[in-house]
Amino acid sequence: MTNLNNDRRSFLKKAALGSLALSVPEPAWSWSSAPTVAAGKRVGIIGLDTSHSTAFTKVLNAADASAEYAGYKVVAAYPYGSKDIESSTKRIPGYIEDVKKLNVEIVDSIADLLKKVDVVLLETNDGRLHREQAAQVMKAGKRVFIDKPIAASLADVVGIFADSKKYRIPVFSASSLRYIKGIEGLDKSQVVGADTFSPAVLEKTHPDLFWYGIHGVETLFTVMGTGCRQVVRVSNKDTDIVVGTWADGRVGTFRGTRSGKHDYGGTVFTQTGNVRLGPYAGYEPLLKDIIKYFETGNVPVTPEETIEIFAFMEAADESKRRNGAPVSLESVLKNLKQ
Repeated sequence: MTNLNNDRRSFLKKAALGSLALSVPEPAWSWSSAPTVAAGKRVGIIGLDTSHSTAFTKVLNAADASAEYAGYKVVAAYPYGSKDIESSTKRIPGYIEDVKKLNVEIVDSIADLLKKVDVVLLETNDGRLHREQAAQVMKAGKRVFIDKPIAASLADVVGIFADSKKYRIPVFSASSLRYIKGIEGLDKSQVVGADTFSPAVLEKTHPDLFWYGIHGVETLFTVMGTGCRQVVRVSNKDTDIVVGTWADGRVGTFRGTRSGKHDYGGTVFTQTGNVRLGPYAGYEPLLKDIIKYFETGNVPVTPEETIEIFAFMEAADESKRRNGAPVSLESVLKNLKQ
């Protein structure tokens, strides 16, 4: 598992491990001592309601697939998936036909899927379903990547990592914007601040930024690291701006857009100069990290960082409810036990 720099560890690590009295089980084991998962290259997909499913399948099942994908192939898929989000459900019939052409079997249930595969890509667009779906996979002893958003509530985010410990299966979630151009080679120890942006389309079934703003927020945390203590949000129908203050005094901002051209990028401010982020690097950098995780069980994004990202977005929602008042991440985490 990726180690965080000691000077960047935040109270979120304590929160995830229970020292803020969160209801997170703490079994006497560590992921480094987790049981070995049976080797196998058969990939299953849960959720054919997102373009990520077909994009990953096309890469892995290509006749000339790169050796970096270690022979992993998508062999089966369970299509559902969102059932009451129109923008997702309308995609399912077409994506079923797309993956069939790539020699993927369509199955009737997650239970059937788990009989046919060794590892799972949880691609369901609807984060409300993720905890229950991921638990089925982990209970079966299989590694699972959970696509964005990892969940549709902060409580479920923490709950998924609690289940991960319960079933002794490391899991991770990430946006493909974690790998945006400009991040490669960046000396993060030199970062003094950052501004990022992405579309922030809203979906009524999810908290505001969880649905799509997650892309730009994850970019912000990728360059800033953990340690955000407080956020302030300015919001109107077209734009969100969230200003985060880190424990060491650094400031990072996220701009979410709902008008104009949809784009991704940002600026990283460092001790030695400024670095421009962009353009989007596509799905393959993320997929390569997913395959490494399937092979080793080592996660490229820690639970602490993912919990903090979603606490940041939850605090931003609370700031909006309070007309732009500052809200601490610690306060929204403490609310989970109330």
